[in-house]
Amino acid sequence: MHTPSSRASIGHSGKKPRSLGLAISAIGIVYGDIGTSPLYTMRECFNGAYVMEPIPENILGILSLIFWSMAVVITLKYVTFIMKADNKGEGGILALQALMLHTLGSGGSAGKRRDSMISNFLLGLGLFGAALFYGDSMITPAISVLSAIEGMDVATPLFRPYVVPITLAVLACLFAFQRHGTGRVGALFGPIMCAWFISLGILGFRWITLAPEVLIALNPYYVFQFFATHQIPGILVLGGVVLALTGAEALYADMGHFGCKSIRVAWFLIVMPCLLLNYFGQGALLLINPAAVENPFFRLVPTWGVFPMVIMSTAATVIASQAVISGAFSLTRQAIQLGYWPRMKIQHTSSDEIGQIYIPSINWFLLLAIIALVLIFQSSSNLAAAYGVAVTGTMVITTILFYVVARHAWGWSRWMARPIVGVFLLIDLSFFASNAMKIMEGGWLPLAVALLAFILMTTWKSGRALLEQLLSETDLPLEYFLKRAMIKPPTRVAGTAIFMTSDQNGVPQPLLHNMKHNKILHQRVIFLTVQTEDVPYVAEGKRFEIIPLEQNFFRVLLRYGFIEDPNIPKDLENCRKAGLEFDMMDTSFFIGRETMVLSTEQKLPFWKRLAFPWKMPTWQKSVFIWMARNAVSITEFFKIPANRVVELGTQLEL
Repeated sequence: MHTPSSRASIGHSGKKPRSLGLAISAIGIVYGDIGTSPLYTMRECFNGAYVMEPIPENILGILSLIFWSMAVVITLKYVTFIMKADNKGEGGILALQALMLHTLGSGGSAGKRRDSMISNFLLGLGLFGAALFYGDSMITPAISVLSAIEGMDVATPLFRPYVVPITLAVLACLFAFQRHGTGRVGALFGPIMCAWFISLGILGFRWITLAPEVLIALNPYYVFQFFATHQIPGILVLGGVVLALTGAEALYADMGHFGCKSIRVAWFLIVMPCLLLNYFGQGALLLINPAAVENPFFRLVPTWGVFPMVIMSTAATVIASQAVISGAFSLTRQAIQLGYWPRMKIQHTSSDEIGQIYIPSINWFLLLAIIALVLIFQSSSNLAAAYGVAVTGTMVITTILFYVVARHAWGWSRWMARPIVGVFLLIDLSFFASNAMKIMEGGWLPLAVALLAFILMTTWKSGRALLEQLLSETDLPLEYFLKRAMIKPPTRVAGTAIFMTSDQNGVPQPLLHNMKHNKILHQRVIFLTVQTEDVPYVAEGKRFEIIPLEQNFFRVLLRYGFIEDPNIPKDLENCRKAGLEFDMMDTSFFIGRETMVLSTEQKLPFWKRLAFPWKMPTWQKSVFIWMARNAVSITEFFKIPANRVVELGTQLEL
């Protein structure tokens, strides 16, 4: 999914890097997940939900499935079509969702209610797709690092008792390092992963030369023959085949950081050829020695090279895990900006790279969850049962949202969109159905995590909407307030008062409280509203808008993209340079702090509350109140100097 990377090298260096160099960097970040799939994909195809006998017909059929799945799903669907659906150059499921909603909202329609229902459904679908990534970000580091460390067991069974402890130690070091940022080692990611992919290709090519007949699996005939022979068990094998496609969403999510061209160059020149060589090399090995099915990847390696390959594969899996962890940070920041998560502490680990962030609460939650996964499942084979559900679910949702964009934004006709998207959706649903068979074996885990994240995101969004509605009911119209201020002018004191508000029509509650208790107004009053647009970045020329009002009142609108971090002091300084005269050292920020409690209405019997079905249920309000109490303060989130802040509280009943 989305991973922060060196956007600064693209947008701020003043010189556009060469595509080849950028492609190498993309290999280090984008392709880590899919690049480590050969560690376990072939093994799980034969030892997964339905044990396949490693006979030539099955080997060729599974290889053909892997090849054509990569060709259609990744090369055709993602690289050719999905990556064209960019939102101002950015990709990822939240960016696609924003593009889709913007497209639906820009066109008029007679059936507004129907369109609203469709938009809400697609909005929920997109949110659930984003929520699925949290499940993926827990399983990917666990299964990847476990599968790499398990390579030591191939060399000697003496290491078997130490696989889990070593895995936990590697993962603990990885997460402990997050607070330092990945900038120091980011430059090494590309070369290391290039060496990894070249090693994959060399290992596979060596065995292909020993059994070149394996190449006949390129013929799609073997796909149809495989399904005709095995039928339902053949469909179950798709649960293993899809492991070769994990990380496909990263191609789309990281498009804004590296650009379409670089990602495509890396895929066609290095990643895809080396992956296919390795998969076909594993197939050739199984044709020669079917007993190697227990761990075909490490059986490709000569005995003397097992330990060096374990070290290299561990490095590759750490890099793949880093990309997913960083993606969880980035996704969380986007959700916060779009109003789906409460404010959290976000640390920037690089002064040059905008995407290098660290969110402590997400980091430690992921580590605890991953430790639990490793201790519960014990092996990568057991974890494979839980893997794939989140990946295929996200793929299905991406395809559905893409159809809406293709139809309404690009103007595709139904006769063009339905066959193309229909083929993609049929394949995605087939993969999802095969993984759904594994729900009871562990596939429930990412679904449960996604459901929890989805509930929390929708609860926060609904709670904020309810809170704004309650505040608006007691708002005083700004026009009326200004007229009253002219008739009975209050005492004005020197300095500037900035009142943060999301309502552009009413008077902020902190201002009314200040006048009620202190009986004064500042000489200059600014109503400050922060808006998050449905684009990744807002151009500097459109960052702020200053609207003069009467009585030396001003309204200032600050706009940010959904992957940008607000910095109010910096942008207010730009407002000052643009003509809004005030002295920051003589300015006070007035912020409202709402203390929320459950209304006494919640004590009514359930059947009486049925008369108000549109209201949030009691449990959801309780969750929202808990989330609000644990949210980072506005002062810290917007980087407002704490010594310039005055907080005025009010109590609200939900």
